[in-house]
Formats: sequence, C-alpha cells, structure tokens
Amino acid sequence: MSPLIQAPAQFQAPQAGATADARFDVVLAGSVFFDIVFTDLHGVPSAGTEVWADGMGSTPGGIANLAVAASRLGLTTSLASVFGDDVYGRWCWELLEEHEGIDLSRSRRFENWHTAVTVSVAQHGDRSMITHGHPSPISSDALLGDGISSRTALTELGVMSSLEQEPWWLRAAGQGTRIFADVGWDDTGAWDPAVLEPLASCYAFLPNEREAVEYTRTESPLAAARALAAHVPLVVVTCGKDGAIGIDSATGEEVRVPAVPVRAYDATGAGDVFGASFVLGTLRDWPLEQRLTFSALCSALAVQQFGGSLAAPGWGDIADWWEATRASGDADLIRRYGFLQDVLPPERAGAVRRAEATFRLVDHFPPGRHSLSGGQGPAPRDENPVG
Repeated sequence: MSPLIQAPAQFQAPQAGATADARFDVVLAGSVFFDIVFTDLHGVPSAGTEVWADGMGSTPGGIANLAVAASRLGLTTSLASVFGDDVYGRWCWELLEEHEGIDLSRSRRFENWHTAVTVSVAQHGDRSMITHGHPSPISSDALLGDGISSRTALTELGVMSSLEQEPWWLRAAGQGTRIFADVGWDDTGAWDPAVLEPLASCYAFLPNEREAVEYTRTESPLAAARALAAHVPLVVVTCGKDGAIGIDSATGEEVRVPAVPVRAYDATGAGDVFGASFVLGTLRDWPLEQRLTFSALCSALAVQQFGGSLAAPGWGDIADWWEATRASGDADLIRRYGFLQDVLPPERAGAVRRAEATFRLVDHFPPGRHSLSGGQGPAPRDENPVG
C-alpha cells in the first residue's frame, strides 16, 4: 500500500452528519430480472443439440442481486424498480419484500408488462447469459422523483448518463447521499469515455478490470485505477482471481488485496456482493484495506453457491467461515481477517445466512428470512473470483 497520487482539488468529503438521520442505508434503482441459472453442463451447447446440466436454480436477478446482498448484511435497503404482473414478477416481489426485508415502497407493478427473464449458464468459473425483456414503462427518476432519504445510493453509469433531466441520484448527491457507481458491459465495443462523465458527482466507482481498462484505454487494472482516480474520490477495480485494487483520491492511499481461495460454483452476482460489502465497510468508517478485504471475502463466499442474489452471504455465513478458518490454522487468512473478531455480531447462532436458489410459491417457503431450500448440484471447483 502506498500513497501514489495526490487528492484532486475538486473532491470534497461528504458533510459529516448530512445523512445521519436518513431512513435507509442504501437506495437502489434499476431492473429486476427473473434469473434461471444452469451449472455444470455436460458439454457446450451447439446448433441442433441438447445439453443437460447437473444443477439449476431460480432467483430474482439484476438490481435484486445488489439489494439482497445489502439487506443480508443488515443494511436497511430500499429498491425502486418495475415488476410485471406475471408469475415471475409476483414471485420476485414477494420474495424480496417478505423474505429479504427489502423496502419496495418506491417500486411499482404494471399489468400486461412482461418481467424480464435471464438464463445464466455458469461454466469454468464464469457465466454466459441470454436475456429477454421489454423497455420499462416508467423511469427510475419517475419512481424516485420526489426524493428519498438514504445514506448511500448504488446506480449504474450507463443509466446515469442517458437521462436528459436532472436525475434522482444527482439530487440525492446534493443532499449528502454518497453515490456508488457501477458500469455495465458495453456490447457495442465502443467503450465511450463520455459514459464516465457522471463520476464528477459520485463518491465511488467500482468497475471490474475489463471495464476499467477499456474505458481508460490503459494496459493494466492498476493503471486504469490510477487514471479513474482523477475523476472520482474513491476507485475500486475488482480483478477476479487477482483480488481488488482501491485508490482513495482524498488521501492518496493505494491498496491491493488478494482474493480468498474458495471452491467456486457460480460467479453470478459476485460483483454485486462485493459492492454491497464495500458500502457496509464505508458506512462503518473502516480503513480502505479492511473494506476491500471484507468485500473480497463476501464475494468469495457468494460463489460457493449458485443462484446469484440468493447466494449472497449473511453474517451467519461469515461467522461460519471465520470459525472454520481459525480451526484450519491458516496463518495468512487468520492474520488478514483478524478484524472479523471485532465486527461479527455477538449472537451468531441466529445470524442471517444465505438461501439456496429455487422457484417455489412464496406461500410455501418455510417461515423466517433466508430459510429457503432447493437447487441441487454437484461439488464445486476451486477458483478465486472477486467480482
């Protein structure tokens, strides 16, 4: 870790206490998908063939990955999205609201509107996706037009830069909400740097290494992070099996942390879990290295199950991992994660744990949050993904 850059003069830290009394810790806006996830295919699909998979699960996806990940860590979470009135939309709504404890007061349901569906194929430590959907009948800005009281907001740059009028997140930023920005895949291959313009009003930017390198026209994740640090106070570049890089432009601090070795099964949603975990550490005023280290762990735990949002870990899963790690005697992990002893909840037996992914009637779920079951598959492989 070393202070390699100077803090740009235009960056200012959020005002202390500006959102101390906010109703929510996190507000999110975006599209919810009904995800069908296949794992461990017997082969690669090709024209005229049928391929069987040993594992399958169904979960709310898209922005729901972030919402569930944040809620599992105890952050009060509000989601503004559009849901169809079909069975997919009703199932996602009820699961998110009733079983994950996510506030949907800013979301809306529309009759005769089809919920977007994504089929995700997890193979060789990564995933490919096929999606069908229709344009949203209402914008996120309309859903959040009258403002919302939140300490942080997570949103995507592509959506942020496409709005002509002053968007909800910009008004929120002006009221002290810290904006954490992500960016989506550019299927045009243009990687237009203009997409990065909203970073001037953001607190943090969390792209993966491919996105960071492409948008900055640099040769490495570290070079990309340094280039992006000129545009936003805090940059985090996730680098898969190589961990993550973080640069705090306000202090000049630069940190690189390794990934956590786990048996990986499905990388769907790992980057979302990383982002939600990083927000938690930020709200708790943890040092940058601790935030990155914690986020690397949470994203690693997420890939041990398939199913995207429902594989997001809770404090119970983190406590289980810490106990197993201490018992294993792994000196390096015990040293790196010693801070968990001070941040884990005292009542670990009843702490929130992740669910396995399944598509069942919500009325038939066992009582209590995160106690779902289903979604079978074989033993996972050894990988080290971090988003």
